[in-house]
Amino acid sequence: MAIRDLSAKELIAQYIEPNPHQPGVADARLKESGVPVWALIGHYQATGRDPTYVAESYQVPVQAVKAALAYYDRHAAALEVRLAENAA
Repeated sequence: MAIRDLSAKELIAQYIEPNPHQPGVADARLKESGVPVWALIGHYQATGRDPTYVAESYQVPVQAVKAALAYYDRHAAALEVRLAENAA
């Protein structure tokens, strides 16, 4: 029996949580490590868009990076603002 891939909704529910210290969609983070989603997305965009590379860089599961990408798909505008603020 093949293991099915998790849906975007399931990935987000499993790996992403609001940051209790900085509310708002742009500040969501990984549950286990606390790494901000925007940091993963920024690294993903800057380093060739390879989820495995980003996972290794941050020492998180590849599924967590895929969850961050799914979250980004839903909240791209807010996350792009955060990325721009950090680049300024």
